[in-house]
Amino acid sequence: MDNPERCPWCGDDPLYVHYHDTVWGRPEYDDLALFEKLCLDGQQAGLSWITILRKQDNYRAAYDHFDPEKIVRYDDARIEELLANPGIIRNRLKVHSVIKNARGYLDLREQGIGFSDFLWSFIGNKPIQNHWRDFSDVPTATAESEAMSKALKRSGFTFVGPTIVYAFMQATGMVNDHLVQCPQHRECYLLGQ
Repeated sequence: MDNPERCPWCGDDPLYVHYHDTVWGRPEYDDLALFEKLCLDGQQAGLSWITILRKQDNYRAAYDHFDPEKIVRYDDARIEELLANPGIIRNRLKVHSVIKNARGYLDLREQGIGFSDFLWSFIGNKPIQNHWRDFSDVPTATAESEAMSKALKRSGFTFVGPTIVYAFMQATGMVNDHLVQCPQHRECYLLGQ
């Protein structure tokens, strides 16, 4: 499992390494998978991603597998239930964020706009292939993440600032920010062609 060329951010935690090697940077086009990931990235605000990654299964169970149709019907009792759930981050703003994001997702769909099409349009529907050698060179936000953030906010989404959105873009393969010496850089590059 020890690979000195792997991107340094994942360290040696087996869960993090698995995420780096099999998820991060791989293009995702499924509407619901993208919705889940965007919501989870919002939950990360102020925390490390590994904290959310460790709770991902708890989040799926707590939020009906991120089914927007179910989430928009959450009432006050369900919100209080979520706020008492030790398996997720119990922050009122973050709980309400998932509900608002579900409304935004459904509003886009009612307008005939697929979530994947909406998101990928900000990068011309093709992954941006970066060629970083040092992780300190990787940006935390870009013009594309700022544009996507503004559009998401206009559509009713919350916890979607440019930095959160850029992390989301990295994770879902909209940008390939694996370092060039990382074996995953080439794999993600080929997946994006």
